[in-house]
Amino acid sequence: MDEKKLKNLIKDALAEDIGKIDLTTSFLVPQNRVARSGVTAKSDCVVAGLSVFKAVYNELDEELRIKFNLREGGEAEAGKVICYVEGRASSILKGERVALNLLSTVSGIATITKKYVDKISSYKAEILDTRKTDPNMRFLEKYAVRMGGGKNHRMGLYDQVLIKENHLTILRELRGPHAPVIEEAVKAAKKKAQRNVLVEVEVTSVAEFEEALGAGADIIMCDNMDPATIREAVKVRNAGGSKSKKVLIEVSGNITLQNIETYAATGVDRISIGAITHSSPSVDFSLTII
Repeated sequence: MDEKKLKNLIKDALAEDIGKIDLTTSFLVPQNRVARSGVTAKSDCVVAGLSVFKAVYNELDEELRIKFNLREGGEAEAGKVICYVEGRASSILKGERVALNLLSTVSGIATITKKYVDKISSYKAEILDTRKTDPNMRFLEKYAVRMGGGKNHRMGLYDQVLIKENHLTILRELRGPHAPVIEEAVKAAKKKAQRNVLVEVEVTSVAEFEEALGAGADIIMCDNMDPATIREAVKVRNAGGSKSKKVLIEVSGNITLQNIETYAATGVDRISIGAITHSSPSVDFSLTII
């Protein structure tokens, strides 16, 4: 968790919600009035983002007391009280929506990620996220994936090479439609990248897979390929020498909870799923003054 980014995010969110003044609370609730509230999960879920919830209230009022009833990444049944918040009633009410919204978002991603992880627990493949995240929320959404048992793909364009179809299209326009652009791209990236930077390439056929494998890619992503074709690619990798066997195979595209086992059974190493961040339903929590 990037604490600086989190603090900035919370400040902006509170400013967006409260503005200059919470009209209702300031009109009706005495400043010195003390209250106790409970936060309840309204569905079965993985609870993640407790530190984020706490950070929202710390930003508003450091004297508030928060007691959590489970640990980060724990599972809760519908109706379970997640935590209690005690202190100035006005502070509790002002921070309620921002604190719950962030908790809901992080828990929602963690919950759906765990469903994918559990679905293929008997296979070697790992669940990874993608860059399909909300602007300025990536650090938080990728944290949520980890809390659900998934792994993070690259954080951005700066920490891993991923040669995608659009890169190859531009190279084919420059070099000609039959040029070995995958091989050239991988080798060029390998030559320019630092030693600890992985080079991944996206392929759409076994022929492209073989070209990427021969070029020395660290990871080969089979994009929108059917399971039968992916199994063939895995056989090609496994039939190679020791160097080829170290190459990781990733699959991505149109993977759901209903078909993920079929993909995991092909023998791939990684399954990246954009939906766990861009389409995960939020978990609904309620805060009630006791």
